[in-house]
Amino acid sequence: MRPRWEMAEIFRRYAPSYLRECIVTPLQRKVMNLIQICRTEALGGHLYRCDGCGYEHPAYNSCNNRNCPKCGIIAKERWIRARMKDLLPVGYFHAVFTLLHELNGLVLANRVVMFDIFFQSISETLQAFAKDPRWKLGGRLGFTAVLHTWDQLLRDHFHMHCLIPGGVLSADGKRWIPARKNFLFHVKALSKTFRGKFLEHLQAAHAEGKLSFPGKLAALKDADAFQRFVWKLRKKQWVIYMKRPFAGARQVLEYLARYTHRVAITNDRIRDVKDGRVTFSYKKRLGDDRHIVADETLSAHEFIRRFLLHVVPNGFMKIRHFGFLANKCKRKALAAIRASVGAAEQSTPEHSPEELMRVLANIDIAQCPRCRTGRMKAVSIIPRMKMRRDHDPPPREKLKCA
Repeated sequence: MRPRWEMAEIFRRYAPSYLRECIVTPLQRKVMNLIQICRTEALGGHLYRCDGCGYEHPAYNSCNNRNCPKCGIIAKERWIRARMKDLLPVGYFHAVFTLLHELNGLVLANRVVMFDIFFQSISETLQAFAKDPRWKLGGRLGFTAVLHTWDQLLRDHFHMHCLIPGGVLSADGKRWIPARKNFLFHVKALSKTFRGKFLEHLQAAHAEGKLSFPGKLAALKDADAFQRFVWKLRKKQWVIYMKRPFAGARQVLEYLARYTHRVAITNDRIRDVKDGRVTFSYKKRLGDDRHIVADETLSAHEFIRRFLLHVVPNGFMKIRHFGFLANKCKRKALAAIRASVGAAEQSTPEHSPEELMRVLANIDIAQCPRCRTGRMKAVSIIPRMKMRRDHDPPPREKLKCA
């Protein structure tokens, strides 16, 4: 049986040398520290004792950082259960909008601005098509968009997964107008409109001075050079993928589970760590929705660099709801749609973390691991360790990493 490797162990081994040689942001440094101490005595926790045999063991607190591979399972499940109340008895389309790789440098230097433009352009595109009489809907669309920034090899690959109910709410807000069963919008037309709206917002952001142009991007600060850059992007084909509707609510929820709270890489994909190198698995696509599982090996520093590319900015919402699913109007809109189609609201019971783990993994975390009959109960608090603010190494000696 191969050893179980974790992102925390990679950081413990190689973060000191990485930080000596590479520039990281304060947020990236914080994420590195939190992942290393997640579920360790550093964060404190509780001492549990079996009420039968008296066996004791500690349970340490999680860091609850959304970039941590260990955290988020319970939060993800609770989020999904909350979304069950929003499900409609209609088909759901899965659309993927992808930014050109020529934009990667600009996105990495201006994450929040570029991501906001990305969300806004998709929303405006989809709502424009929903109102256009060519597509025979004529109403307001609702959808959930989830931002992803990576590919299977952890490289920067900015794309948006959108879950779209197959239909619109009428202009008067009272009727559900269904889309055709296996068709929502023409992807080539959708692509051209999305390209136009994105580049329009990008040019506006440049004109308003909202963009930064560090390093190799410095030339784009000039208005003429930026206009030539935009013109090259306008001549390229932008990729949008639209998958046929899901079969029902169960498939919708499975989709949400795959894409909502995922981090760049999970611990179970890390195969080996030795001699300053990290081997991890990835899905190698063969076309026609086929793939094989293959291994990739990178230097530890390159692996860390790629992981840190995908640290989510503080306070940034990478899951957003639009149209009739926006929080401010969702309750009223969903009630009108259900009344129109004759459907009842879904209800989901509240579960404690112990109950959720029993449902998700068939594990009873309150059962005593020794006697298998007693129940583990918290008997005392383990305080957090007093630590320095972070585990910084000495100042950097040289700068190698981008």
